[in-house]
Amino acid sequence: MDFYFEKEDLAKFGQGKLRENAEEMWDKFMEYYGAVYDESSLTLREKTLVALATAFAVQCPYCIDAYTNACLERGCDQDQIIEVAHVVATIKAGATLAFGVQSKNILEKKSMK
Repeated sequence: MDFYFEKEDLAKFGQGKLRENAEEMWDKFMEYYGAVYDESSLTLREKTLVALATAFAVQCPYCIDAYTNACLERGCDQDQIIEVAHVVATIKAGATLAFGVQSKNILEKKSMK
């Protein structure tokens, strides 16, 4: 295998390739997946933007591909999609800095001795 991520594999997911060895679990997942994306408190467009943000955060190339295209299909423009990437970047950066508090606490305890 030359690459860990093959663009063609995204289609295999949609074809249910993982259903072959775990039909019941796959069917339950798809039922849940479908229910989550039904319009309710959030519109489908809003849910798709949340999904894209999550894809950026977990760094899933398949999800980034799928949900970028889904966002475009649901009327999002380039500015909105890139803004989502920046929102995710600030949360990830902020979380990293928040972990810096752990180091700061250790440093303060060590310097008290």
